[in-house]
Amino acid sequence: MNLQIQEALRVLGKTAIVAGLGVWGAAMAQIRPETISSGLENPWGVAFLPGGRFVVTERPGRLRLIGADGKVGAPVAGLPAIAAGGQGGLLDVLADSGFEKNRTLYFCFSEPEAGGSGNSTALASTQLSADGARLENLRIIFSQQPKVASRNHFGCRIVESRDGTLFLTLGDRFSRKEDAQKLDNHLGKVVRIAKDGSAPKDNPFVGRAGALPEIWSYGHRNGQGATLAPDGRFWMTEHGPQGGDEINIAQAGRNYGWPVITYGENYGGGKIGDGLTAKDGMEQPLHYWVPSIAPSGMAFLASDRYGAAWKGNLFVGSLKFGYLDRIELKDGKVVAEHKLLADGRARIRDVKQGPDGLLYVLTDESDGKLLRLRPN
Repeated sequence: MNLQIQEALRVLGKTAIVAGLGVWGAAMAQIRPETISSGLENPWGVAFLPGGRFVVTERPGRLRLIGADGKVGAPVAGLPAIAAGGQGGLLDVLADSGFEKNRTLYFCFSEPEAGGSGNSTALASTQLSADGARLENLRIIFSQQPKVASRNHFGCRIVESRDGTLFLTLGDRFSRKEDAQKLDNHLGKVVRIAKDGSAPKDNPFVGRAGALPEIWSYGHRNGQGATLAPDGRFWMTEHGPQGGDEINIAQAGRNYGWPVITYGENYGGGKIGDGLTAKDGMEQPLHYWVPSIAPSGMAFLASDRYGAAWKGNLFVGSLKFGYLDRIELKDGKVVAEHKLLADGRARIRDVKQGPDGLLYVLTDESDGKLLRLRPN
């Protein structure tokens, strides 16, 4: 690439894919994907452990430790029964902020109904044994109600807030979308709970008749990406129907509109409900995509490892088109998007910033990979 082209790209700040060479960049901050591990079966969530290790979930129902050298360990023993199938299985995982002292992990999964055909998203708390071979003291601290006979829309991203409470995204289960507008169930909601599973007293619907106290926000469809912003607010992505994928800042007590308002349409065409995109009392998305990109994991970049132009950017994985979306924000609005890893060959399921300030990505494939994105 000659110097004139390099300078033009620097000034424009645009993502570039040059002559099929796989060069991505803005302000000359280019990335080079490095495979840490492969052979993972549909990995869904990754968390960082001390010593450069990782813990990764595989959707069919396996939890694995990965060493700093990239070696993938045997499945960790001690998982509960999991309703793996369709979009369900073992999904997100989170290491507690005090992991070095308490060895606590949280994971969410599709929990089968005892004696029935239904299932729902559940959140478990457990300790990883000292040798990393098994889970100990496992407790289910939250179980979505009601159970539904469905293989779709589990949501299931976990985020620890600055005050130590846990946010969990919950899907509408596809067949029960109208319940996303009702407060007597957990379908199509974000819930906020303490680490023992109790509902914090300052949750917005505590004490309200007919409302479940765990609910933080409602009117969601299927949130599969979530993170804390630099200011501590809870951000999420959610899948729309055909079109209308969204980025939302989920705030206490707010109604995000599904299925009353949406920028999408029914699969195969046709409006949903009255075909509204706005209504009083319902929040507008911060950003939406038409057509859908099928957004999954998301993370803010707090480091300057890739140059100043990338610091503070939001990164969102696309399952449908197989790229990592670098999103520039200004005054709380999306002002530019740049497609990274844009060869479309791998579904991007999760993205996280590691303790080293670099970005890490999971690809959702039968031969899934854990990638480290190095500055080039």
